[in-house]
Amino acid sequence: MMRSIKILRLILILILTGVTAGTGLASSQEILPEDLQPPPPEHLQIITTLDGSRTFGRIVSHDGESIQFATEMGELTIPLQRICSIDLVPETALRDGKYWFPNPNVSRLYFAPTGRMLPQGEWYFADYYFFFPTVVYGVTDRFTLGGGFSLFPGVAPGKQWWYVTPKMGITSSDKFNSAVGVILIGIPDWDDDTDGSSADPSLLGVLYGVGTLGGPDASMTFGLGYGFVDDELADHPTVMIGGEKRAWRRIAFVSENWWMPEMDFPLVSYGLRFFGEKLSVDFAFFNNMGDLIFPGFPYIDFTVKF
Repeated sequence: MMRSIKILRLILILILTGVTAGTGLASSQEILPEDLQPPPPEHLQIITTLDGSRTFGRIVSHDGESIQFATEMGELTIPLQRICSIDLVPETALRDGKYWFPNPNVSRLYFAPTGRMLPQGEWYFADYYFFFPTVVYGVTDRFTLGGGFSLFPGVAPGKQWWYVTPKMGITSSDKFNSAVGVILIGIPDWDDDTDGSSADPSLLGVLYGVGTLGGPDASMTFGLGYGFVDDELADHPTVMIGGEKRAWRRIAFVSENWWMPEMDFPLVSYGLRFFGEKLSVDFAFFNNMGDLIFPGFPYIDFTVKF
């Protein structure tokens, strides 16, 4: 067990080391010549200045020291030394004068992953039910590594659960994304009368493939996986169907539904995702279709993206 915990800790250290390096690189980026070009059709640019303010419009021209920036209020002259970043967004991101920032949590539904990947260098911290913290990092555009361990009150460190969640992207486009991965969980024997330092955990998890059809504001996700316990693989697959629909600027509907082997009825869910540019909070209810209890078993998590 101690060996498993050491391995998990090493994985988390590697993730956090990469996160720190990636964050440092991002903060030192300079404005590139291609950033100063007028945007393509049906796109806008967001200029963020050193004081944190943002302006939407289109670059008209630049002379090496400042840019001419066309906005709804007229044309502005902005010194390059005052610009922190220039981002390209579709025109549809600006609705009724408000910026509809991207959903910060498109790589998963509730528990289940989607077919989308984290871009290289991006990462997030998530916590499920307050007892299951997780760090997930985009090692490359096609490989994401996550991991964590439980924080059950009154339980010794050697008795806590641990989990690792590698995920590999297969296809990537604006309308369809797919990935494969594994959810690996180590569960110590709580009935063991030792402190857990020498006991090997039970290993369980899911080998899965998943595909997501649609854009970031409306999508359906389909998954197929085989559960396992230690070296025993399930004879029949688990099926997952879910989706997400952005209803307002900061709120989306999310559903995640499972049909597992030897279950007569599926496990279904419904809920809301509340989010800003970096933070999202999910509040939902899960139910068994064969034994419905209104409104269902509550579920909560939060995610902070970096």
